[in-house]
Amino acid sequence: MESAVLTSEDPLESLRSEIRRAIVLADKGPDAPETERAFHAHSPACIRQLTPREVVDDMTELLLGRHVEEALDAVQVMGVLAIWMPEVEKMVGFGDSEWRHKDVWKHTKQVVKQSVRRPAVRWGALLHDIGKPRTRKIDDRGRVTFHGHAELGAAMYRRGFAPRLELSGELSDRIHFLILHHLRASQYKASWTDSAVRRFYKQMGDGLRDLLDLSRADITTKRKERKRRGLRQISLLAQRIRDLQAADTQVAPLPKGLGSAIMEHFSVPPSKRLGDLRARLSREAESGEIEAGREPDYYIEHLAANAADYGLA
Repeated sequence: MESAVLTSEDPLESLRSEIRRAIVLADKGPDAPETERAFHAHSPACIRQLTPREVVDDMTELLLGRHVEEALDAVQVMGVLAIWMPEVEKMVGFGDSEWRHKDVWKHTKQVVKQSVRRPAVRWGALLHDIGKPRTRKIDDRGRVTFHGHAELGAAMYRRGFAPRLELSGELSDRIHFLILHHLRASQYKASWTDSAVRRFYKQMGDGLRDLLDLSRADITTKRKERKRRGLRQISLLAQRIRDLQAADTQVAPLPKGLGSAIMEHFSVPPSKRLGDLRARLSREAESGEIEAGREPDYYIEHLAANAADYGLA
């Protein structure tokens, strides 16, 4: 049997053509000749004929555009989000003027547009609030809360979104990381100790740069002073991290003479036990659990306060 020849009336060809126009819209904007015609809905059966790879590749290209807000609206109108990304579709129109919380879809599109044009960050921007529709609560004082939406959103990504679109590997891991931790940097306060900052950036690991970039993009308030304050807090956190990283490259985790001080204070003889104590303190200093490069008395006081935990009681 000869294969059917696709025509302009073929539903799948029509859908693919509109997706390509949406990608052009994202890149060139609404004034591009290729985007003059309006977008329209397609049948679920037709949309399901797309492969996960096609959806991911097309959406990645679209997300990296400069006019991504309009393009996201286009694929939403087509029905692509409802079929392939229902977690995102549920954010469309999810706002409440009565309780005064912003429209989550409008916020999401703005975050995507404001974020740096790297695939993981743009995907993270698109998906960072997918947990909000399932976590909205109104407290006794009439305040809207979304407690746990980051954790729930990350679980929704792992259990549903990623398998559906066959996302795996480094990109998928980074998207999950960004959804899970997207609130962390915005919680920074100047009162954080150096140890707390060290713990933060070491926990974030290789994802720190992407996380800070997403955190900046996640500030969408129209209040200029509030936006400046939010961006400044993230900049201050980034600077403290740079300063501490620079200092840590110059300072040994533990001071000289600490072994002798431990032997004298806790009557620990030169032994494997002493070596294990120093190794554990060194690991904790490097991970940010305790401060690095302090005087021996700091570590002696820490050991004395936690003697049972270190087997010194």
